[in-house]
Amino acid sequence: MFRRLQTKLTVLYAGLFALALSLVAVSVYLTIANNAQQQVRRELTATGTVFDSVWALRTQRLRDGADLLARDFGFRAAVATRDAPTVESAVTNLRQRMGLDLAFLVGVDGDVVGVDPAKVDIDKLWSALDHEERAQGVFIVDGAPYQLISAPVMSPNLTGWIVFGARLDDREMTALERLSAIRLDAQVFDRRGETWVTTDKTADTGALGAVVATAMRQATAEPARLRTATGDSLVLVKRLMTLDGQTPAALVLRYPMALALAPYQPLMAAVIIAGLIGAALVVAASWALSRDIARPITALEAAARRLRHGEAAHVDVRSSDEIGRLSDSFNLMAAEIREREVRITELALRDAETGLPNHLAMEREIEARMARLAPGQQVVVAALGLDRFTVLRSAIGYALFTQLVREIGARIQVLDPEAVVGRLTTSTLCVISRLTALTDEVVPVVERALVDLAAPVRLGNELVDVHMSNGLAAAEAGGLDAPRLIEQAMIALDQARACGRKVAIFDPVAYGDPAGNLSLMSEMLQGVATGALFLHHQPKLDLRTGAITGVEALVRWNHPARGLLRPDLFVGMAEETGHIRALTDCVIDRAILDQRALRDLGHDLTISINISGRLIDDAEFADRAIEKIAASGARFCFEITETAVIGNPDVALGVLAKLNAAGIPVSIDDYGSGLSSLAYLKQINADELKIDKAFVLSLENDAKDALLVKSTIDLAHSLGLKVTAEGVESREALAMLQMMGCDLAQGYHIAKPMALEALVAFLGEQRLAETSAPAKARRRAR
Repeated sequence: MFRRLQTKLTVLYAGLFALALSLVAVSVYLTIANNAQQQVRRELTATGTVFDSVWALRTQRLRDGADLLARDFGFRAAVATRDAPTVESAVTNLRQRMGLDLAFLVGVDGDVVGVDPAKVDIDKLWSALDHEERAQGVFIVDGAPYQLISAPVMSPNLTGWIVFGARLDDREMTALERLSAIRLDAQVFDRRGETWVTTDKTADTGALGAVVATAMRQATAEPARLRTATGDSLVLVKRLMTLDGQTPAALVLRYPMALALAPYQPLMAAVIIAGLIGAALVVAASWALSRDIARPITALEAAARRLRHGEAAHVDVRSSDEIGRLSDSFNLMAAEIREREVRITELALRDAETGLPNHLAMEREIEARMARLAPGQQVVVAALGLDRFTVLRSAIGYALFTQLVREIGARIQVLDPEAVVGRLTTSTLCVISRLTALTDEVVPVVERALVDLAAPVRLGNELVDVHMSNGLAAAEAGGLDAPRLIEQAMIALDQARACGRKVAIFDPVAYGDPAGNLSLMSEMLQGVATGALFLHHQPKLDLRTGAITGVEALVRWNHPARGLLRPDLFVGMAEETGHIRALTDCVIDRAILDQRALRDLGHDLTISINISGRLIDDAEFADRAIEKIAASGARFCFEITETAVIGNPDVALGVLAKLNAAGIPVSIDDYGSGLSSLAYLKQINADELKIDKAFVLSLENDAKDALLVKSTIDLAHSLGLKVTAEGVESREALAMLQMMGCDLAQGYHIAKPMALEALVAFLGEQRLAETSAPAKARRRAR
């Protein structure tokens, strides 16, 4: 939430102080409130006790006055004779002298003298007086509560009751409040029906009335807490004796807590003011302290950022605490990191064995030179390779070979001090010369320099002959990047060796388009999946019977953009990229379908399929091919070249044996074009030998070719092999092959490779020709 440490520390310390201060303030407030509440409870209880005493004293005073009047002879006589004026005069006189609020006489017959009978519930009053001889308590007169005291009038029998009363109004409550040590409110409540009524207002729906009702119901003598919108109060409810004992009444003493807490407000204000001052001091001190802490940390952060960007970083913090020690450690770490970076950079840009710049260093040098080139200038790069690397290293050892490379680098520096020499591979050096253009005149100069460089090198006590080739490439600024330029120089080195020259400039035409070739392979795989690849079949003629007994399946590809592609354009590429298995599987699948279609039309022919040398030692491919052929009942012949066996002879001969056991004939293709080996011819378990067309094309004109073909046919027959001659393009060559005893012939004179529909038509014509030939012979015989 906070991005600066200084702000975070300040807020943290101020927050902790505020929390502690809040806890203290709350604790003080709760303590004060509790003490004030306990004090109010004690005062309310004491005031209740005082009220009891005042109630008792007033009760006694009223009782004394009532007894005095009840024993007066004249008053008794007046009551007995029913002298109402005399009775009323006596009662009024005594009420005025005693300061009473109410004084009246109730006769035994229910007559009332001294008060309006309408203001008094005579039945309830007479019942209360008759029930108890000296009845006393609270009674409602004219809608207001009174404390009534009664005394019987005897003349000598009971003739009535004298009743004195003091009104429990606001004046009386105010006098009671003045007797308390605290400023409380006193009220008398009486219940009329379900409503508790006080002298001024009703409280049946108010919180105070509810507290009174609860206290009267539970008969509790402890103060209760009253919570209202205007504030909290403590309320003490004391039950009052009633005259009739049926209508309850209560004295309610209430004291607001705000008044109890008022004396402590200055203390709370002082605590709050002190807290605010303390908080301000804490914030200021925290800000200053955090600034002292954050400043060196900020400096460390900035130094770490500079260190991350590879810049020099140093923090100047002068203190003896942990921050100072941390700064010293950082400075020491930064210095050691810089030293290690220098060492790592040196190792990253140097060949560890020879000390020469490595591949990465040469790329950086090329980029730097390209940045300084003028318009039209080039950076010229040479890839200098030691020939016969494997033989040379095996002869002198790895250590001496490394020394040889280092010595060659030193020689280049002597010949051209401005050149930069680095090591690309184990046997290849990279030379960035001072030349700014690569022209044909450069090649003779480099060739002469190679003569000096190729002088024998003395390693220890031995002289070592050196043979080198050189590939050159150049690029302008904004053209090739450094890695691509070095790659072209390496390719030029390979091109020089392939052409048998010492120096060669990169030839993009000869190199071709590898990216396009890879794209072509990807498209070929799509063509395999979509059926864009198909087969053409070239018939094979049996020279003994004159019938077509087999065909050779040749793959074709109708590219959506390039049109019909030659097999030599993509088959060899499939071999190099590892996609030959997918291509061969496609050919086998298509050949199975084509042979099935031929059989349905009555042509049972053996189909020969060319198998790449990359698949001869692939046992998994052989198993899958055997399984497909067995499942379809196809008759195939696999054509291989004899050189395909040379790579891994043990595995390849095992695969050929497995094919032979499965009943799949094997034909040795292009015999005579490679390094024909009679030993391998002996080992290969083959069924057929195909003579390369290079010997057949000039058979009728070259006696040596005729002799070689004749001897090859005789050799193959001696080994139990059938012989097929490729490239038969004339009737004379076909006749000579028949005379030499060749078994099968294949070539344009017989038929060109054709699609399945054309092959079916061709076979139909051949069958028609075969059936008509005997009829012509019979006609000639007649």
